[in-house]
Amino acid sequence: MDIQKNLIQLGQAFATKEDAITFCGEQLLAGGYVTADYLPAMLERNQELSVYMGNFIAIPHGTDAAKKEVLKTGITIVQVPRGVNFGDDGDPKIATVLFGIAGVGNEHLALIQKISIFCADVDNVVKLADAQTADEIADLLNSVEV
Repeated sequence: MDIQKNLIQLGQAFATKEDAITFCGEQLLAGGYVTADYLPAMLERNQELSVYMGNFIAIPHGTDAAKKEVLKTGITIVQVPRGVNFGDDGDPKIATVLFGIAGVGNEHLALIQKISIFCADVDNVVKLADAQTADEIADLLNSVEV
């Protein structure tokens, strides 16, 4: 599975983590990857267990029960230069890059592995957050060998 450039969104800003998660879901919905019922499941998933992964990234996705709402596999990459807090005031968890995921079966696992390897180095996350074009983000992630 390759990076879907039509799902890359540059220079976004969100007041809350809920706004950020909803935006990711809306990108997947608009692209025909999920039904509208997937969006509340993305918010529910974050309430059960934070989708913040550390190193300034978050991976919003739906609950297991919502897998039936996924029409085809898609991953939206959303750049948030000023960051959005996935924690709270006492324990901030700032994400500058979001990977909103809807996966059919195991199709998305190789791409998640690629993202995990790349983002394990915080310098690479900074490159994604500073990228000026969708092509630049796609090229950075496609450079990873899994």
